[in-house]
Amino acid sequence: MKYHTLGQTGLLVSELCLGTMTFGSNEGIYKSIAGVEQSTADQFLKVSFDAGVNFVDTADVYTDGESEKTLARAIKNIGIARKDIVVATKVYGRTGPGRNDVGASRGHIMDAIEDSLERLQTDYIDLYQIHASDSITPIEETLRALDTLVSQGKVRYIGCSNWYAWQIMKALGISESKNLARFDTLQAYYSIAGRDLEREIAPLLRDQGTGLLVWSPLGGGLLSGKYSRENQKPEDSRRSSFDFPIVDKERTWRILDVLRPIAQAHNTGVATLALAWILEKPFVTSVIIGAKRIDQLRQNLSAADLQLTEDEVKKLDEVSALPPEYPGWMVPFQNVNRLANVPRF
Repeated sequence: MKYHTLGQTGLLVSELCLGTMTFGSNEGIYKSIAGVEQSTADQFLKVSFDAGVNFVDTADVYTDGESEKTLARAIKNIGIARKDIVVATKVYGRTGPGRNDVGASRGHIMDAIEDSLERLQTDYIDLYQIHASDSITPIEETLRALDTLVSQGKVRYIGCSNWYAWQIMKALGISESKNLARFDTLQAYYSIAGRDLEREIAPLLRDQGTGLLVWSPLGGGLLSGKYSRENQKPEDSRRSSFDFPIVDKERTWRILDVLRPIAQAHNTGVATLALAWILEKPFVTSVIIGAKRIDQLRQNLSAADLQLTEDEVKKLDEVSALPPEYPGWMVPFQNVNRLANVPRF
């Protein structure tokens, strides 16, 4: 297991992060995703921790808070010291019927942090993330609330999730000018079947030293190995009832045509290979892996040990390459000779 710094901080996190969206159960949006009971959650955490994973991710809305509670009990049951595990959670989603029980306002953040601390049975959150882009709350209000939590010691690092590149850059600029805590991470969707963030977000993250935490690296299960052109709705598949995230399926089938023989050559599964491809990307800090069965978890964890050849990476890059999009095709065209005779140091 490799470890990377969390953005520009000195905190080291494992390149694989245990996602806990599957922990707990309820009748809402997470019904088809969750269902992992406490004893299995304990096993998931132990197997992951023994494999070198020191990073776990949850959110206050996952199974109506049951994910946070289940994770807290698992940490206690396994006997992991609080200082030895990096706990990330999120705020934004609706947590009650009130008009202000949702969003990234100071009011909701201050209420939500107390509830998460209680559910997680801890005095502090290592990484507190704004789960979505709030179209109403000014970014500065959100940042000032998070800065207060950092000053109080309730939060150590902050991040955001599912934000536009311009919003991230605006937030970083506000933090710099107002001397506020800055976003250390972005949690975003990224997979070999969904490389959109490479256009604007990935260059921004590299330029600003912001870490990337990848969610749904298997494209909502499409890259799990059980989907194909011939079998687009396998039994007991999550996408049959919750077709998310949005993925170009025809493009995915073409990618799978290249993934399968490479996976077979390594005597591994398509899912493991898809994860290993992401781990090759220099702008990725950690990849969030989730599971409902222990064999799925072990398969995902094995991606950390899979070494791809340059030729294999090239083949996967080529079949999954993004189509040209302005100004992405214009900038390279106008700079083709810009550095031709300029010495590099």
